[in-house]
Amino acid sequence: MEHNQQTNSRPSEKTLALLEDLIAFDTTSRHSNLSLIEYIESYLSGFGIQSELSWNVEKTKANLFATIGEDNGAGVVLSGHTDVVPVDGQDWSTDPFKTTEDGNRLFGRGTCDMKGFIAICLSKTESILQANLPRPVHFAFSYDEEVGCVGVVNLLEELKKRTVQPRACVIGEPTSMGVIRAHKGMLFKRCNVHGKSAHSSLVDQGVNAVTAAAKTISYIDTIAERIKQEGPFDQEFQPPYTTLHCGVIQGGTANNIIPADCRFDFEIRNLPDHPTLPIFNEVEQFTRSLEPAMKAVDPAAGFEWQTLADYPGMNTDQQAEVIQLAQTLLGDDRQPGKVSYGTEGGHFQAAGIQTVVCGPGSIEQAHKPDEYVDLSQLAIGEKFIDTLNATIASGAMS
Repeated sequence: MEHNQQTNSRPSEKTLALLEDLIAFDTTSRHSNLSLIEYIESYLSGFGIQSELSWNVEKTKANLFATIGEDNGAGVVLSGHTDVVPVDGQDWSTDPFKTTEDGNRLFGRGTCDMKGFIAICLSKTESILQANLPRPVHFAFSYDEEVGCVGVVNLLEELKKRTVQPRACVIGEPTSMGVIRAHKGMLFKRCNVHGKSAHSSLVDQGVNAVTAAAKTISYIDTIAERIKQEGPFDQEFQPPYTTLHCGVIQGGTANNIIPADCRFDFEIRNLPDHPTLPIFNEVEQFTRSLEPAMKAVDPAAGFEWQTLADYPGMNTDQQAEVIQLAQTLLGDDRQPGKVSYGTEGGHFQAAGIQTVVCGPGSIEQAHKPDEYVDLSQLAIGEKFIDTLNATIASGAMS
């Protein structure tokens, strides 16, 4: 769902300056995000705000969690991820790691997804602090969202140790400042097929890993077609059913050599109430049915699975307080939407925190060359946090 609140307004120069700084950090997921995290930590410390960091195993990446105001009750989390997708192979008209303004648009990798939201949060730090709110506002900035919502898991583990848990969470992914209450989950699997090499004239002495992979991919496609026809369905999603997709396959070295190895990747994007485990188990059971014939030639032949990403869907009740809050802040009484892309919202909801997705920019611009955000969207985002600030100050969330 897109919320086309377009105005001729532009955000504050403070937000634009902060966004320019954030874009300059190349936080493509394959790189460290520590320089950006250190920048944010230093910025917040200038207001006397202490940041809590949680790390990946290698200590090359970190999440940041900060509380603005007295941590005296269940407050609201404003959440965003610091990593961006690669620009490799994309034909950019501008430098992707510099903000470029053209008309009502601001170009740069991450302007839309989703450093624009982080810049807004940081620019509003002082006003939130000065309001002396009766409930705190928290910032949660994660790493490695783009490769499967990885970092936020560590952040939430640390959050569970707190005496008082946040009351609600707003994920600032680009929704054109519309309210999203549900999204699909995803299970991302890699399959390594091990066969046995032989000359192609001696097929009985080899195990063709490519053929075994192809049979499995065909079976995955059969499952996908069955679900497309039989459901379950939720017409508020597009497409309105769980999908299966194979996106990468690699195997073989020459046509006259029976391939000993093949690798393919596939994903399940599931409706929130349609679990992925039974679907994957069906795929795995099919591969096990292929293994006896393979192992009869070579006992080492078979299938090996890796989980590359696994995050839950989000399905916040339409009557939940956080939905009502977000709609009130936006002055938007339309039915909140559902989307097929994923966010960290499912993890927050699984942790018991009411969550909504709402942020500046359109998902149509995310991950593309010449990614941009409309300046008016950033202005609406600023107003959203200003109104949240005033709402908490009024005691409406007491």
